Formats: sequence, C-alpha cells, structure tokens
Amino acid sequence: MQFDRKDLSDEQLIHIYRSIVLPRLIEEKMLVLLRQGKISKWFSGIGQEAISAGATLALQEDEWIMPLHRNLAVFTSRKMPLRKLFLQWQGNKEGYTKGRERSFHFGSREHHICGMISHLGPQLAVADGVSLAHKLRRENKVSLAFTGEGGTSEGDFHEALNVASVWDLPVIFIIENNGYALSTPVTEQYRCENLIDKAKGYGMEGIRIDGNNVLSVYDTVRGVREYCINNQKPYLIECMTFRMRGHEEASGTRYVPKESFEKWAGNDPVSNYEMYLLQQGALDADSVNRVREEIKYYIEEEIKIEEKPIVPDTEEEVKDVYAIRARDHEIEVLDNSGSSSHAHSTDGYPVKRFIDALKEGLYQSMKFHPNLILMGQDIAEYGGAFKITEGFLEDFGKERVRNTPLCESAIVGAALGLSLEGFKAVMEMQFADFATVGFNQIVNNLAKIHYRWGQNADLVIRMPTGAGVGAGPFHSQSNEAWFAHVPGLKVVYPSTPMDAKGLMIAAINDPNPVMYFEHKVLYRGISGPVPEGYYEVEIGKARQVQEGENISIITYGQGVHWAELYASLHQDISFDILDLRTLLPLDYMAIGKSVQRTGKVLVLHEDTLTGGIGGEVSAWISEHCFQWLDAPAMRCASLDTPIPFNSELEKNFMATSRLDGFIQKLLRY
Repeated sequence: MQFDRKDLSDEQLIHIYRSIVLPRLIEEKMLVLLRQGKISKWFSGIGQEAISAGATLALQEDEWIMPLHRNLAVFTSRKMPLRKLFLQWQGNKEGYTKGRERSFHFGSREHHICGMISHLGPQLAVADGVSLAHKLRRENKVSLAFTGEGGTSEGDFHEALNVASVWDLPVIFIIENNGYALSTPVTEQYRCENLIDKAKGYGMEGIRIDGNNVLSVYDTVRGVREYCINNQKPYLIECMTFRMRGHEEASGTRYVPKESFEKWAGNDPVSNYEMYLLQQGALDADSVNRVREEIKYYIEEEIKIEEKPIVPDTEEEVKDVYAIRARDHEIEVLDNSGSSSHAHSTDGYPVKRFIDALKEGLYQSMKFHPNLILMGQDIAEYGGAFKITEGFLEDFGKERVRNTPLCESAIVGAALGLSLEGFKAVMEMQFADFATVGFNQIVNNLAKIHYRWGQNADLVIRMPTGAGVGAGPFHSQSNEAWFAHVPGLKVVYPSTPMDAKGLMIAAINDPNPVMYFEHKVLYRGISGPVPEGYYEVEIGKARQVQEGENISIITYGQGVHWAELYASLHQDISFDILDLRTLLPLDYMAIGKSVQRTGKVLVLHEDTLTGGIGGEVSAWISEHCFQWLDAPAMRCASLDTPIPFNSELEKNFMATSRLDGFIQKLLRY
C-alpha cells in the first residue's frame, strides 16, 4: 500500500490516524458488548474505516453526508458524542431517535448527517436535493452519498445519478465495493468490469481507488469536491475494500473464501497507515500506544451508562409523528362553510373552474414563498399534462419550475433533500397511478423521518387522480387509501374550487409531506366561488355541504358531486352531506355529528370497496356511534376490479351506478 502525504503536516496525519483508530476501537468494544447482550445488533465496518473517515474529513463540516450502516467513522469524524451514540445503539430514550430506531438509522441536522433507511438506495437522491439547494443559493458546497456495490443494482442508483447529471448538481457518489451484498458476490451482482464504468453512461467523471488507503481517499475526495464545485457537476468514486466481519454479526462469514480474508488482512487500513506514520516519524511506538490508550479510556468513560428502561408515553409517540407548524404569518383561514372573519358568505366571490383555483393557489404560493420549487415531468414549457403550471416558467424561471427526467423516486428524494436545506417543494406526479414507482421514498423516507429523528419533510406531492375520462387502468385509479394508511403523511382531497385553492396553500405551508389528490374530471368539470386573496382551508377539517335528517352521505372528491346531484333529484329525502376533504387526519368530530343527525349512514367513494377509506370510516362509526345508528353503516364504492377503458364498462365500474340501490336499502331499515 503506497501512501502519499502530499502537503499534509504531521499534525494532520496524526489527526487522520485518530479518525480511523477511534471507530476501529469502538467497534471492537461493541462486538464485546454485543456478545454480552448490551446492544442488540451490529453492522461492522471493520476493514472499511478509511473510506468513511477520509471522505468525511475531506468535506466541510456543514456539508451533508448520506451514510449507510457501515459508516461509523462518518459519525465519529463529525464529533458526535460517543455517549449519545451508545445510547442510540442501546435503543435508549436519550439516543438520537428516542429509542425508535436502531444502529445507524438516524440522522442529525446539527452534524449535517441524513439518516438512512433500510432500503439504502433512496439516500442517493436526497443528496441530489441538498446539492440543488446549494446550487440555487449559489453556495460552493457539495453533498456526499454512500452506497454499496449491491446498491448499484437498485433503480434508485440509476435515477439519482441520472438526475444529478441532467441538473448538473455538485454531488459526490461513493461506492464502497467490499465484494458482497450480504452474501451475494459481485459476480452475481453486475456484469460490467468495474462499477466506475457506469459513470460514462451518465455523462459524469469517475475514478476507482484503493478504499483502504486513507490518504488516497482523503486526497481524492478533496480533489473531487473542488471539481464538483468549480464545474457544477457530479462525480462517481468507486472505493475497493473488504469487510472483515459479516453483513451483520448474526449472519457470519462462512460464504467468504478463507484466502480472501488472508489477502485483505494484509491490506488493513488501520495497521498499514499506522506503520506508514511510524516510518515517516510522525509517530513513534510510545505515541501509538498513548493514542490508543487515550481512545480506549474515552470509550470506557463514555459507555458508563446506567441502563434505564423506556416508559412509553403514548401521547408523545403520537405527537412526534408530525412536525408542528410554526405560524410566522397571519393567513386567512376559511371555516367549514367556506366563510372567514372577513367574508361571511360566498356571495360576491368570482366564479372559477376547479383547475383555475388550483393554479391560483399554486401561483400565489410561489409568490409568497421564494424558496418554493416546483418539480415534475413536462411542467415547465409544456405547462404540465393538465396545463396547471402553464405560464409559470415565464414568471418564475427554470430554476424554480423544473422539468424532471422520468425518475419519480429520485424526484421525491430530491424534494426531501431540498427540505433538509430549508426549501419547500411541490412535485407533480403526472398521474396518481405513477406514484407506485416513488412509493418507497414516500411511505418509508418522507413519512417516517420526523418520527425517527425529528427532521421534517416539507413537500407536497400533487396526485391527478380518478376515473370518468376513459383513460383505462393505468391513468384512472383511486389510490388515496394507500397513503391514508401511512402515519406521517397527510392526505387531502378537495371537491370544490374554493377548497382546491385553500387546501393547496395550506398543504404548502404545512411542514409535513402532503399527498394532494386532484380529480381530473373536476379540473374543467365544475366551477364555484373562489376568494381572490391568499387564504387557507384547514387540513383535517371536513366541510358540511348540507344538513339533513334522513340519511348521512359521508364522501369526498367526485363523490360530493354525486351526492349533491342525487339529493337534488330526490328532494323528498333529507340528506346530510359531509365532504371529508382530508383523509389523513380524518375529522371524526364532524363524522360523529353527522351520524347523530340522521342515524343512517352511507360512506360513498370512487375507490374500490376492499381496502378503501370507507372501511375505516364505517368501522369508526360502528365503534363510536353505535347508539345513534338505526341501520348498519354502509359503503358504496366502485367494483373490486381494475378500471376498464370502455366507457360503458367504466360507468358500470363506478360507485355512482350503485348509489340509488344503497340509498333505497337504507330507507327500508
């Protein structure tokens, strides 16, 4: 192993030495504690310390790093206290996640480290978003994301590198190639000769280096950082290395040939660098012993912690799922009837189409928030598939109105990265159906991040949804219930132009991830009064459409218009119609009041019956409102089939074709 100190002083060389010895000695201690049952799980990075330490030391302390579970040296090099790290590994309340996560599934805004999720790949796109934030602010900074050689097989790797290249983002991607993805060797993982060859396909530069040579890693990352900043380009580094332990301790290493251990033992990053410093005279034997003893003493002192069992606090657990909004500005909030303190009726408001109200809410939010970025396929010059952002490019420019590649997962991740740096983002999921290819980022990364380590995800994902336009199975499905099941997300679904604008503004102002459903039939199919000012409709509050005595129809989206039409054609029946507007969180108080008024309830929605939000609403009614019911709470929903293309088949599919039957059934009770 050839070391080249270049312009580094002895003091700098020793600092680097301490930075790789510290995680090695911590790991050795953790393996002892694991056997003693004092920690529950450990992912060892023994043999790979040079990559984490060298890369971290080469960056500025305020540049974000997206590490994985074998990057202990990232955390220690950023001077995170070992005591708190140890509490984290124990699942202690005083750790970084209050006992909610284990090992390295956590982050720290203070230390500019973004916590990983077990799916690994999504970290790469988050680095894109952070670098985009730096680029928009004209800051000379990079972000850095780690992946393993196995992770390069994931779609997230492709998407993140592609977006970084297309957007010319200063991101450093590091592959830690240790030969095995758990037990799968590289021969079963990819067919290119070197992973670095993939860089060419993205139009970026790349280099393959000895990942066990800490000076090589440090010097390379330092030079690459300068390149990325000066050229505003991403860069791929492949670090060749080897892990001397199992994927995690329980998995063992029986699948690794003995000769591989013998070969890589001679390339140990710590002992080889230590020998180099002795040869250079930067350290002598006594100094080495002194450094190691100091570190061992530090470790022993830091882990002297009295174990305290966690006493669960249900109120705190629920509260921490969502970030609390700080209201810096007084914004008009309309009440459930659409009125406010400034306007007690809708008379006099200009009448606008649903699509125009939605566009106005988005436009006014762009004016109100200079840090708001719009992202989506074809949203710039073309104005989006439904022309909602038409004209935005001319008023706000390409930096804020950004066309994206067909990389839904990476764009969701990039939006999270923007949030780390204090930006807001609205992403258009061209059709709600396409959210499936960004599903992991949404339900595992965005939704859980605040609960896990207190980091908010300040973005809105626009979801054009629904049937009725003859678009078939892949452009028409109602998938709102998928997301209403996920704590940490908020799900809104307006039915009127007034609510479309007010809920859009509220969603953008909310610091949590909001899934914003927009029914395509409503875009140009309905009109209504819309205040011209900048106002909100409160998320989590239902709208009482009309009060009645005979039957409650609890619904949302296009279902509201089905219910109103049916009521207008059957005026002999007194209908109580409640528009939920928000599906997560639900307005249970409004639901309960509606049940009390009528005693008979129909939950109506366009989504399929099985697994639809109607099941949750009717179950809640049965549990909490049974004493007021005069009939079972019923559900009217669409068929449990994919949505057909043919117009007659589509009409038969839709819930509205069975609405009268359910109403008559309720009346007979």
